[in-house]
Amino acid sequence: MAITLINPSGLPAIDAYQQVSIATGSKLVFIAGQVAWNTHGDTVGRGDLTAQVEQCYLNIATALTEIGASFDDVAKLTLYVVDWTPDKMPQLIEGITRAATTLGTTPTPPATLLGVAALDIPEHLVEIEATAIID
Repeated sequence: MAITLINPSGLPAIDAYQQVSIATGSKLVFIAGQVAWNTHGDTVGRGDLTAQVEQCYLNIATALTEIGASFDDVAKLTLYVVDWTPDKMPQLIEGITRAATTLGTTPTPPATLLGVAALDIPEHLVEIEATAIID
C-alpha cells in the first residue's frame, strides 16, 4: 500500500477523514471529478445529496478498480457541494457511510470540502475528485 493516513498529535481528530496522507508509491493518479451518473449517464438520486455522494464514491471506486487500485491508495479527496451549509453534513456523512459499506472499506483520506454555486447540470448536487498514489 502506497498511502499511510495519520492524525498528528496537536491537530484535531476528525471522524470523516485523517489530517495527513503520506505517499510512497511511484505513480500519481488523478481522477476527474465524479458526479452522480450511473454507467448509462443517468443522474442517480435527483434532489438527494446522500444518494449522490454515495454514487460519486462508487464511481471513484470504479475508476480505481480499473487501474488495479482501491480507496486505500487515495491520498486526497476534494468535494464540491452545491449551496453548502453545515446542516448538510449529516447527509454528506451518510452518503460516505453507505458507500463505505458497499465497498467494504473506510475511505478517510484527507479531504477538502468546497461550497459552490452550481455544477455542470442543475441535477448534480456534488462532485468529488480524487488523487491516488500507486506502485
